[in-house]
Amino acid sequence: MDLKRLSLIGTAVLGVGVIGLLVRHVLLGTGPIAIGVQIVAVLLMVWSRLAFGLRSFHASANPTEGGLVTTGPYRYLRHPIYAAILYFTWAAVLSHRDVVTVLLGVAATAGAAIRIFTEERLVVLRYPEYAAYAARTKRIIPFLV
Repeated sequence: MDLKRLSLIGTAVLGVGVIGLLVRHVLLGTGPIAIGVQIVAVLLMVWSRLAFGLRSFHASANPTEGGLVTTGPYRYLRHPIYAAILYFTWAAVLSHRDVVTVLLGVAATAGAAIRIFTEERLVVLRYPEYAAYAARTKRIIPFLV
């Protein structure tokens, strides 16, 4: 399957997960830890968007002109925007913990994983230096994964 088409599927699955949480009124976490994680996630999202710029708004995976971004949050994470979405989502899921909410969290995670996979395959083709960057930078959780 074409990587860009697969990335669109990932976007759709991610969207279904997050929108499903919103529609069920469980997208916001409860309790100080969940709320704190969600605040950090929003700040990470803003920092990531500022570091990457406007070129990061694509429905499908699409490596853009301008070079590889390795500053700001990209110094610590290869995918800080997806990380922020997943941190925010899982803070909500773990706050509410019913079966449907967990399934929506799993869907969002699966969609993000598809996007990450497809983006990495396309970025390494456009920017060969991505392989060295990937070897030293974690995907989603600094210093771990």
